[in-house]
Amino acid sequence: MAVSRTNILSDLDLRRWVKEKYALARSDGGGLTFTVSAAGTASWVLRYRAEGRAVELTLGRYPDLTLAAARRLASEKRVEVQQGRDPAAEKRKAKSRKDWTVRELVEDYRTAVMPTLARSTQQSYGRNLKRIEMGLGPMKIGKVEASDVVGLIERFNLGWVEANTLLIVQKAVFRRAAGRRLINVNPVLGVELSAIIGPRPKVRQRLMLTRDELAAVMNAQMSRENLLALRILLSTGVRASELFEARKEHVHLDEARWHIPSSKTGVGMDIPLKAVVAGWFSELALLSSHSVYVLPTRAASRAERNGGDAHISKDSIREAIDYWLELYKPPVRRFTPHDLRSTMKSHMRALGISRDISEMCLNHKLPGVEGIYDQYTYYEERKEAYSIWGDFLAKLIVDDQADISS
Repeated sequence: MAVSRTNILSDLDLRRWVKEKYALARSDGGGLTFTVSAAGTASWVLRYRAEGRAVELTLGRYPDLTLAAARRLASEKRVEVQQGRDPAAEKRKAKSRKDWTVRELVEDYRTAVMPTLARSTQQSYGRNLKRIEMGLGPMKIGKVEASDVVGLIERFNLGWVEANTLLIVQKAVFRRAAGRRLINVNPVLGVELSAIIGPRPKVRQRLMLTRDELAAVMNAQMSRENLLALRILLSTGVRASELFEARKEHVHLDEARWHIPSSKTGVGMDIPLKAVVAGWFSELALLSSHSVYVLPTRAASRAERNGGDAHISKDSIREAIDYWLELYKPPVRRFTPHDLRSTMKSHMRALGISRDISEMCLNHKLPGVEGIYDQYTYYEERKEAYSIWGDFLAKLIVDDQADISS
């Protein structure tokens, strides 16, 4: 039986054949073949068998891939074949993945990663995935550069926080692509938001509304639903999202208790409801009899997108506050729903309620060892604190039947 020879070719042969521009194919042994087209283009091809069929794998062009380098690469690929792999098939799959568009990459991220994220994160990431699709969707992922990432941020002219989220989402999407070897380098690496839109603005200090400002807030000229929501936020000190997402099933009016399930922002807790606050919840229930939510959406399109029922958007009360301040110009500094928490805490302290109890009313963890080991919920103590605070607010209400639409 004849013994196959390897390392048959020489550099002198290769240079001569390329110069002659004569179409040919010459074996170097072991399946490695040097080919030249009639136009003088020279390439290396490895021939082997996989699953009983003949396969050809183009390794690269000569002289970019030298004779010595071609022999080393061919040796590596033959080892892969011996291990049961098919290098040509893997190359085709890799090439098809590299042809992905940004839109396809976003859809892959939306399907595989988004369900693992917290609901609030899904909402903020979802907005920015749509922006990425709008701005970069048709582009091949291998063609995206840092300048495209910067251009997308500049295009939407967002505030600092939202622009930063857009940058974070782009980085996450392309990090997944790099991890799957769809691209070699994440194009977002090295992009700094401060270099695009400047340094982050100073964090706004939380506001404590004065007694006179609270009086104006408790009697604000806005729709009844918005006014009741504003009063409940102020009297309970809950996070705005906890009220927006509240379901009627969690408001136990017969027990004067509102249960807030645990979430990303805090552990679950029960809030004692003073009679007047329970009355506000009861009134909201009558105003929204068709919905499972305490504050259902007023936009039919939003309800349709959510299966026929949904709570109000996270911006509804903030927009109602801004509209009231702009239209009626009350003697109140501009504030946000979150400022109502710091307002309640400060006034509770002024009313003689201890720091620890006021912190627990806000569902804040106590500091140090006490916060770790003290599992007592201080329900009765908090009930007393809410009662004192509720009495203070109730005295500020002038006409509780006012209902001015906004």
